[in-house]
Amino acid sequence: MNQIIKVSGLDKSFKLVKILENIQFDIKNGERIGLVGYNGTGKTTLANILSGKLPPDSGQIEASKDLTIGYLSQSIDYEVSDFQQSLSMNKETEFFKHASELGLKKAYEWEESRLTHLSGGEKLKLALSMIWASKPGFLILDEPTNHLDYKGIEWLISELDKFPGAVLIISHDRHFLDKTVTRIFELENKKIHFFNGNYSEYQKQKQKKFKDHMHQYEVQQRKLEDIELQMEQLKSWSDKAHSTSTKQGRDYGTKEYHRVKAKKRDAQVKSKMKRLQNELDKNKIEKPNEDAQVRFQFENDGKRGKRIIEAKKLSMTFEERNLFQDAHFYIIHGERIGLLGENGCGKSTLIKMILGHIASSGGNLWTSDSLKIAYLSQDVDDLPSDKSALEALGYTDRESILQARTLLANLGLKEEHITKPIYTLSLGERTRVKLVDMLVRDYDVLILDEPTNHLDLPSREQLEKTLSEFTGTIITVSHDYYFLNKLCDRLLVFEEQTIKRVEMKPEEYLNKDNKMNDHHETLLIIENRIASILGELSTIDQKDPKYVLLDQEFKDLLKQKRKIIG
Repeated sequence: MNQIIKVSGLDKSFKLVKILENIQFDIKNGERIGLVGYNGTGKTTLANILSGKLPPDSGQIEASKDLTIGYLSQSIDYEVSDFQQSLSMNKETEFFKHASELGLKKAYEWEESRLTHLSGGEKLKLALSMIWASKPGFLILDEPTNHLDYKGIEWLISELDKFPGAVLIISHDRHFLDKTVTRIFELENKKIHFFNGNYSEYQKQKQKKFKDHMHQYEVQQRKLEDIELQMEQLKSWSDKAHSTSTKQGRDYGTKEYHRVKAKKRDAQVKSKMKRLQNELDKNKIEKPNEDAQVRFQFENDGKRGKRIIEAKKLSMTFEERNLFQDAHFYIIHGERIGLLGENGCGKSTLIKMILGHIASSGGNLWTSDSLKIAYLSQDVDDLPSDKSALEALGYTDRESILQARTLLANLGLKEEHITKPIYTLSLGERTRVKLVDMLVRDYDVLILDEPTNHLDLPSREQLEKTLSEFTGTIITVSHDYYFLNKLCDRLLVFEEQTIKRVEMKPEEYLNKDNKMNDHHETLLIIENRIASILGELSTIDQKDPKYVLLDQEFKDLLKQKRKIIG
């Protein structure tokens, strides 16, 4: 493979704080690279430097001649005019082909008023279509699956598989990284580290590397402890010799002997200390950093089994566009409900209706008056930008402030983060600030709209564990299907302009057609065997021992058939 980009000696600082230091790597044509690391380690900064949007402080970036870079930024900060310009092009262009494959049918007919009310997913799909239509030789995708529905994610995986150029992907979507990348770049403590394989293989290598490093560190610590013990012993002998040499007495020869002995011990101590310092200078092994343990704490003692939300003949129309109609469903306290459907189908609209922010167009949506609802939106720009994290949370009592500080620290936000203005924080860091408000208060219902967007991988995994222990109700919209499958065991499915309740996990529902095919094949096998047994039973005497065995098998097969038919 030909090299398309070579980076050497790259440094970058913001306000005297170094973010990237002596970064060196090369990218070859056709490579699939995942760029991972904690939030705030400089992933987006490096992407901006590679794309030419941000200059490095020092270092070189050499790109092959005529290399075209397609860059999908994390914030998707595209103006309506950009989309309008693309939509005004001929409808047979590549742009509309890709938009259609992503589920945006007849986008060329959209008016400007339609563009001002795009969902996050629709904006992302249009942005991806624009990038793909430009035929880039190198793709940089910063969180490309944020807001993408299942169909969109599968389309992107298949398109990346066919794409001939190199791809650099910044993502916290474990499933997506496993399906797309074959090499991992990890940013940690201003440095870059390299691993071969997809995300799951990277995790295994990283764990082995940590264990090996920890073993080397512990071996050296034991060795240093032995040397220090010897030094303490020599020092004790030296002190004793000095003490003996200065005791009052007439025997000058004995005192002189102990004085010489004391000097010799001093020399031995100094020599040992010098050898120890030399060893530390040459071969010191620092203790490896352990992954931060993010701790969430929820408290809720609500009673399970009680209906808290119920919809009857519910409908919603927006500017003559029918999102859903005649919807019937209910939610019981303690359930984990996933909202599933393509972008623009009305999932976020339903959340706003449950919260009481907008009214329905028809029908009835009842929510229990006693509910305490916490809402985490996918918009992280609604925090006061000029206030610090602590000021934005607005706590006044000492206990809440102390708890908030502890939670912020557990979420990886140190003192310097929580006292800085919100506008200086990354998107992931802002999401964590919003999460803290949910953690400090006691809620019955958590409504989570894309909760894992901008969270790094350790935080996602810890959030999954914590939410699994929450005793209240969880209603979530997420395009992170790994997260959704772990958390939700029931669904509200938005399909054919209505909403239906489904007693399945997302994986079961999305693969139900394959399951039905498997059931059909199993049913045919059972029916063929039943016909064969009936043929044999008709020719065998009932006293024959084989008759009893066949009759029992016949009854078992009937039970299996009834179970499959349901």
